[in-house]
Amino acid sequence: MHTIVLATQKGGSGKSTLAIGLALAAKQAGFTVRLIETDPQGTLSNWARRRNNDDVVVEPIYHAADFEPRLKMLATSGLQLAIVDTAAGLSAATTAAIRHSDLCLIPARPSVADIEATVSTLSVARAWKRSYSFVLNQTPIRGQRIDNAANVLAEEAALDLADVLARPLIVMRNDHQDSLASGLAVSEFAPNGKSTEEVRGLWQWVETRLNISATNVLIDQVISAAAGMLHVAAERASDETTILAS
Repeated sequence: MHTIVLATQKGGSGKSTLAIGLALAAKQAGFTVRLIETDPQGTLSNWARRRNNDDVVVEPIYHAADFEPRLKMLATSGLQLAIVDTAAGLSAATTAAIRHSDLCLIPARPSVADIEATVSTLSVARAWKRSYSFVLNQTPIRGQRIDNAANVLAEEAALDLADVLARPLIVMRNDHQDSLASGLAVSEFAPNGKSTEEVRGLWQWVETRLNISATNVLIDQVISAAAGMLHVAAERASDETTILAS
């Protein structure tokens, strides 16, 4: 199982809408997905209640101590992907989520306040040696401010821009908020829209970054399950041999 965490100190950066968009894009790509909510504000839970079906499960985990054992249980159950939405600011739950992530996505709007707010999240990801990338979110369609923000993020991470900035950038459009209000992902609300194209592109970028595909993950799970069955069979055969010998 792979775990993706969306975290940043600044509120209103679009973590929840990105989490939902990525979850549905991954599901449509063939992955089994669980959305995990560590934010007591309950944006994901409220969104799930507005849906007309229960095809995407939102699971609240508000206590840091519960995070690791629950992830292990989900992995054992065969889940392929967990996407975690965190609260604004840094908390024990957010730190636990980042600690156990395969990739920490740090959303930031192209503003000074948002970029400054990424520092603490970046520090936690680095302290636990977790992979991370920035997502420039709610950007204008074009403009120098985007380039400036991207360059500052790269300088902040002390890495080349291509190594730390997810692609594509996510443009500010009403589709994201309208879909959230309707209990939908943007790919369901406007399947042929530009916003959907960008979110699907972002998921493809994540797939490439993590070097995963739904087919390969499923094959790995089948191999692991088969190995487990063989191990149990070998233990039983050994026990029977011991009984016969005695």
